[in-house]
Amino acid sequence: KLYGLKAVGLRYFSVYGPWGRPDMAPMLFANAISKGEPIKVFNNGNLSRDFTYIDDIINGITALIEQFDTINLTDKKYKIYNIGNNTPVKLLDFIQAVEGACNKKAQLDFYPMQDGDVYQTFADIEDLKAVTGYIPKVKINEGIQEFVNWYKAYFKK
Repeated sequence: KLYGLKAVGLRYFSVYGPWGRPDMAPMLFANAISKGEPIKVFNNGNLSRDFTYIDDIINGITALIEQFDTINLTDKKYKIYNIGNNTPVKLLDFIQAVEGACNKKAQLDFYPMQDGDVYQTFADIEDLKAVTGYIPKVKINEGIQEFVNWYKAYFKK
């Protein structure tokens, strides 16, 4: 505000892919499945997340950078956009995709909902889509297969 600059923020939704965070579900699940260890499944699996493959995130960021000068911020100098897959995936379906990519069944330990956790995340991407034409393309099974291929190669599993 002080210098009249406009700013854009991005709110990411459950990003996964190669080089992902080791404390996030894809890495934890692939690691547990490869070692034959159980996966902790909270709320008895009744959760959904808007899992978004990293390539879709990169494409959205690139599109936003390319359109940055055309973004109209009439009454304020900032805008926050959701960037995600726009499609929540049930946790058990996500685990099933990891199992399929690993070619191995997971051992599931079911737990109640964790304090502070949310039942479902969903990225409403309409604002970003209107400005950039952003449409995520990577389906969950395709993205998980790419992730698991990287995981196996990187960790020599």
